[in-house]
Order: sequence, then C-alpha cells, then structure tokens
Amino acid sequence: MAPIDNHDPHLPVVLVLAGHDPTGGAGLVADAEAVAAGGGWALTVPTALTVQSCTDVSRVMPADPAIMRESVAALDAFEVAAIKIGLVPDLATLDAVTDILERFPGVPVVADPVLRAGGGSELSTTELVDAYRARLLPRVDILTPNRGELARLSPGLLQDTERAVALMHLGCQAVLVTGTDDPAPGTPEARVSHTLHTPDQSRQWSWPRLVGCFHGSGCTMAAFLATRLAVGESLVAACEQAQAFTWDALAHGWRPGEGQALPRRLWRLPTVPTPGAPASH
Repeated sequence: MAPIDNHDPHLPVVLVLAGHDPTGGAGLVADAEAVAAGGGWALTVPTALTVQSCTDVSRVMPADPAIMRESVAALDAFEVAAIKIGLVPDLATLDAVTDILERFPGVPVVADPVLRAGGGSELSTTELVDAYRARLLPRVDILTPNRGELARLSPGLLQDTERAVALMHLGCQAVLVTGTDDPAPGTPEARVSHTLHTPDQSRQWSWPRLVGCFHGSGCTMAAFLATRLAVGESLVAACEQAQAFTWDALAHGWRPGEGQALPRRLWRLPTVPTPGAPASH
C-alpha cells in the first residue's frame, strides 16, 4: 500500500511570540495547542522564560533579543499567515518584536497585552506600557485586553468605549475587551460579556459564567483568534469562534492542585486510561 501524502502546503501558519509558562496553562504551550485546535501550525519564539505555578509568577527572564530575531529569520521556509503576541517583558524585547513584525507586512497581528499575572504580580512598568502604546499598538490588527489591561493602556479615561477608541486612535485596528475578571457595570452576575470595538461598529457577546478561577484564558482566546484569521475568517467570525473555543476549553479544564484551573484546549482528544483505574461503562 502506498503511503498517504499528508503534506498540505496550505496549512495556515501562526507565528507566536510569547513567554514560556511551565504549567502549560498559558504562554507558548497554550498558544501552540490553541493554534493546532484552530486548524493551524504554530511557530513558537519565546520572549521570556518564567518561574510560575498555578497561583502566581515569581520570576520573569527576558529572552535574548538577538536569538529572537535569528529564530524568526531561520523560519523563512514557512509562509506566516498571522502573528500572535503575548508577554513582552522589557524594552529590548519590544524592540525585537517590532523588528520581527517588519518582516511580515500585511500579516494580521493579534496582541494579548500581558501586563499582570493572574496572581497579581506586575509584569510591566509604566515606561514599558508607554512604549507598547507608542510602538506596538500601531502595528496591531486586534488587541485582546481584559478590562484592567484596557484601563492601564488608556490612562485618564473612565469608560471602556472611550478607552478602546483612544487605542484605535493610536493605530490599533480593533479591540476585543474581555470582561471575565472585572465585569462591566450592569453585567448579570451569572454572565460574562466580551465586546468588540472597531472603527465601524461595536459587537457584544454574552456567555454563561463558569465556576472557578482560570489561568490562561486570555492567551487561549487570542491564539485561536489569530489562527482563524490565518484561515481566512472575518474578524467578527474569528472573535466569536475564539470565544466559543475558549469557553469549551475552560468548561473542560483541569485543576491540578489548589491554584487556578487550566484550560484543556485539546479536550476533544481521547484520554488514555490510567493503569489500575476502574473501567468506565
């Protein structure tokens, strides 16, 4: 029997620039799983190594910016169809990220502004946030902040809509604001609302609120969103699909200890029975 040719030259490629989270809940591992689940192929270039648990981040070590640039240059055989940006730990890394983006004009860029760890640790400075606004946002097609990140990126403004408009005035093409951690006023307690802002429209989705605290929901959604844009979906469709995928991953999440639960992005794959475990019927 002749071997099956599984080489697909049209598999959409997503370049991921993000930190490495050893728990697998967030960061490069999470992004790669989300990209695969969305129908793409992930190229992963670390922006940082971290020491963290399912509770908080205790240390961040920025990657060598020269290695980042070299790593991307070595991947020239791949046709990058979208780019997802996660943790940018310092100004040197921001320089490397902006240099890398210049290699891919016209490619959709999704940025998840990781400014603070879920456990509360600061991952950014005022200087870095200012540089992010001035140098990265003009290159971003869609930004996916939570409400706290949105406020920090648009200081002095009080309403989410005016904050999103201010970021779009800086050059960002669209903003998808997530309301899981800090619900907007008027949001029912049992619901979670996410709002897409573009120059032409606003669109809001409402999802049932899941019980518990989760680690990695933001990067999961942003990476899946980037993949659907790489596939060719419209922005609104990609946003909706990314939210649905993330909700499912959280609903099937795994809590390994006393910390936050981790999204299971590949929950549809069959599980391997644990030796000695009773057989299910």
